[in-house]
Amino acid sequence: MAGLDTNVLVRWLVDDDAAQSALAAERFRIVARQQQRLFVPVTVTLELEWVLRSRYRYAKADIQRAFNALLETRELLFQSEDAIERALHAWRRGNADFADCLHAGLCSAAGQSPLLSFDLRAARLAGIELLR
Repeated sequence: MAGLDTNVLVRWLVDDDAAQSALAAERFRIVARQQQRLFVPVTVTLELEWVLRSRYRYAKADIQRAFNALLETRELLFQSEDAIERALHAWRRGNADFADCLHAGLCSAAGQSPLLSFDLRAARLAGIELLR
């Protein structure tokens, strides 16, 4: 199994560079034929949201759809998938940043809640406690 960098997922999703997009798609086809999976580190998940939002100006709903599609892709194995799903659920329902939702989801999945924060907006999320 191999891991994926953010730029490979971006090329595969956005298809903005013909040569790199073709290489990414070919690797996905190879992995599917071999019935293998590509590993997506949680750090790549975090960076992917940032790149889609800041560089490509994707709306929150579009990013959520992209993540849902990626999570359903059999060829991908996400590190801490349960935490990512918790984060997406919290992010969909609230105003906190995806990063804060992911931090809280990772803490919760590890049995290490709450996440202590000075961020007032983040502290509105379940699993985050405002440090006073």
